[in-house]
Amino acid sequence: MAAKIAFFPVGNGDMTLLQLESGRKVLVDINIRAAADDPEDKTADVAKMLRERLTRDAKGRLYVDAFLLSHPDKDHCTGLRTHFHLGPPAEWSKAADKIFIREMWSSPMVFRRASKKNRVLCDDAQAFNTEARRRVQRFRDSQGAVEEGDRILILGEDENGKTDDLGQILVKIDEVFSKVNGAHDDSLSVRLLAALPKSDDEGEEDVLSKNASSTILRFALAAEGNPDAGRYLSGGDAEVAIWERLWDRHKKRPDWLSYDILLSPHHCSWHSLSYDSWSEMREKAKVSEKARSALAQTRDGAVIVASSNPIKDDDNDPPCIRAKREYVAITDAAKGVFKCVGELPSEDDPDVLEFEIGRNGPRVKTRLMKAASVLGPGVVGRQPLAHG
Repeated sequence: MAAKIAFFPVGNGDMTLLQLESGRKVLVDINIRAAADDPEDKTADVAKMLRERLTRDAKGRLYVDAFLLSHPDKDHCTGLRTHFHLGPPAEWSKAADKIFIREMWSSPMVFRRASKKNRVLCDDAQAFNTEARRRVQRFRDSQGAVEEGDRILILGEDENGKTDDLGQILVKIDEVFSKVNGAHDDSLSVRLLAALPKSDDEGEEDVLSKNASSTILRFALAAEGNPDAGRYLSGGDAEVAIWERLWDRHKKRPDWLSYDILLSPHHCSWHSLSYDSWSEMREKAKVSEKARSALAQTRDGAVIVASSNPIKDDDNDPPCIRAKREYVAITDAAKGVFKCVGELPSEDDPDVLEFEIGRNGPRVKTRLMKAASVLGPGVVGRQPLAHG
């Protein structure tokens, strides 16, 4: 089966489906808005788009092999309770026909670093947290003998030794893993880069911000005999301070941050590249060179994708026109392209932006292929680099 990465048109939100060459599917974030149910509303029906890309198991359940919530903002988890089965596997209902989550990927820091100002999480984020806790407790009670629907992978250690007994399902920062739904998968290699623990120079608000908790993963997807055919860097809503820390941590091994496709953090927000306010300072706002370096580790022909509303030359942030200009400069240097999901193939009718991973990198799939001008140069591939 061909490896693919699909970005759904969810406005200023994230929803990405990775299909591995093995056939397993990993979903990162969702933003399934109720407005899509109104036939008079133009909101894209991404629930339908997702279901069309999933398959059913022997029990008739549509499923994803793994689901990651990068952090608990509403635009990353809306629709979870409505469209996904939560609770014991035996309680899945054929009548409700919700999507079955074989394995959850969850970072304890996502909920540990919830903002004091916004401590009350939305209902879907609370539901995710409750389900994650249920699965962890099921793992403990069964001494690790869990089946799909009860599985969870913990991404990063919790504070005060709270995850010390979860070694079998725990991935530590900087480690690489290749397991999906409890089984090794040769077609995938994932490096966990964040959420990072508190640094000595972080203020209380920095430590507790939900954006600072974003899980950052660098995926390497196999295709056509190449185990490192396509690299995908996913960073949730991580802002400038986190990318600066990642550069300080990895500048002597920048290959750990390299990518063929980058999902621009926080929906193409200027605050992933700068501490300055774009609306207040406009062209006087300064780029953090450290953060930019972390986000500029391109491979040849790299693509940067903005999962956002259409990007205009205005004061909005996100998406921010100034951030777009930086990303365009980065992709131009790599002979690649920048694309906004909310603009393709048109602003009035956005569709899934899907890439198929070939031996030499990503190439666009879907109806965007019908308009060559949409793509531009540099997307069909490159000579693969050594895996890092």
